[in-house]
Amino acid sequence: MNAAQPNLAMQELAAGRVGAEPASHSSPVREPAPARPKAVHFGAGNIGRGLVGVTLARAGYEIVFAARNPEQIRLLREHRAYEVEYADEAGRRETVGPVGAVAIGKEKELADAIETAELITTAVGLSALPSIAKVLAKALESRLAKPVGRPLPIIACENGIRASSQLKRLVFRHLPERLREPAERQLAFPDSMVDRIVPAQKQPDPLAVRVEPFSEWIVEKGGAEPMRRIRGVRYVGDLDPWMERKLFTVNTGHCAAAYFGYLAGFRTIQEALASEPVRSKVREALRETGTMLARRHGFDAAEHEAYIEETLQRFANPALSDKISRIARSPRRKLGQGDRLVRPLLLGHELGLEMPALQEAIAAALAYRHPLDAESVELERLLRRDGLEGALSRKLGLPRTHDLVRSVCAAYDRLGR
Repeated sequence: MNAAQPNLAMQELAAGRVGAEPASHSSPVREPAPARPKAVHFGAGNIGRGLVGVTLARAGYEIVFAARNPEQIRLLREHRAYEVEYADEAGRRETVGPVGAVAIGKEKELADAIETAELITTAVGLSALPSIAKVLAKALESRLAKPVGRPLPIIACENGIRASSQLKRLVFRHLPERLREPAERQLAFPDSMVDRIVPAQKQPDPLAVRVEPFSEWIVEKGGAEPMRRIRGVRYVGDLDPWMERKLFTVNTGHCAAAYFGYLAGFRTIQEALASEPVRSKVREALRETGTMLARRHGFDAAEHEAYIEETLQRFANPALSDKISRIARSPRRKLGQGDRLVRPLLLGHELGLEMPALQEAIAAALAYRHPLDAESVELERLLRRDGLEGALSRKLGLPRTHDLVRSVCAAYDRLGR
C-alpha cells in the first residue's frame, strides 16, 4: 500500500462502510450503526499496531493511538486504518480500523480522548512507563473530577511482570492528593501478558506491520471485572503461572536459541533453529523449565510439551528473519536474578531439579560477544575483573563455592571459549 494512496478497504473503513450492504433506492432507511467503544492506546509501535490494535479492532473498538512521531500521527489520522501482514505461507493481510491518533504532548487533545474512552492500553516498553505515567496522570485529571459509571480499565501490555500494577503506582505518584481516592474507585489496572513475535522490519508503507500468525493476550480477571470482555483475550484468575509459562518458555527459549546460535556461527534465529544440534539444546532447556513449571503450577505435562514444540516452530518460521544480534542483545540484563535464564534455574534448584541444558544456555550467554552491544562489552569486562566464578557468584546471588556456580562454570569450560 502506498502511504499516500490507501487501498479500497482502508477508504471504506475511513468512511465507516466496511461490512455494510450496498445502497439501494428501494431499501428502507436504516438506523445508523451504534458507535464503537473507544480505546486509547499509548505507543504506535509494532506490538501496539501488530497485536493490541488488531485485537481491539476485531473486538469492535475504535482505537486512538497516543504517539510521539508527528508523521505517524498524520498518517493514522489521514488513512484511519493500517495493514497487518502475517508471516505465513499465504501472506495474509488484514486491514485494521477505524483508528485515529493524538500527540502525547498535546495535553488537551489527549485529555479529550481519554474523557470518552472505555479502555486505555499501553505498549511502550517498561523503561518508558514512568514518562507515560506522568502524561497519563495529567490527562486523567478532568475525567476523575467528574462522577462516572463503570471504572476505566488501564492495561499495560508490556514485556514485564505485572506491568499494569507498576503503571498504577507510577500514575498515583503523579495524581494530585484530592484525586487519589476517586482514582481508586474510577480506575482499574488489570495485569496482563502479551505474546507475539514481531521482527525488526522496514516496510515501504510506514503504517504497515508484519507479524507472526500466533498471538496471545491474557488478562487477570480480578482487576478486569469492571471492563467489558474483549473478544480474543483470555481471562484467568491468577496471572502469575501464565506469566512464568511465557517468560520461561518463550523468552528463555528465544535467547537460548540466540546464544547457542551465536556459538554455532549462525546469523539468524531461523538459521539456528534449522540446525538440529541447536534446536535439540533449546528443546532440552525448555523441557527442564517445563518440569519446573509443572511442579510449581500444575501445568499438564503433555499440554506443555505441545506448547514447547509450538514455540520452537514459531522461532523457526521461515517467513521471519530475526537477527541473532537483536535477540541476544543486553546479555547482562538477561542474566539478572529475576530474568529468563537465572530465575528458572534458581526456582528449579529450590525444587531439587538438575537443569544441565539451562546451565549450558547460561554459559553460552556469558560467552556472547558483540562489540556494538554495550552490555556484552560490560559483561566481558566483568568476567575479566572478577573471573568466571566471581561473575557467576554475582549473577546467581550465591557463594563461589555453591554447586550451581561450579556446575555453570564447568558448562562454560566445556564450550571451549
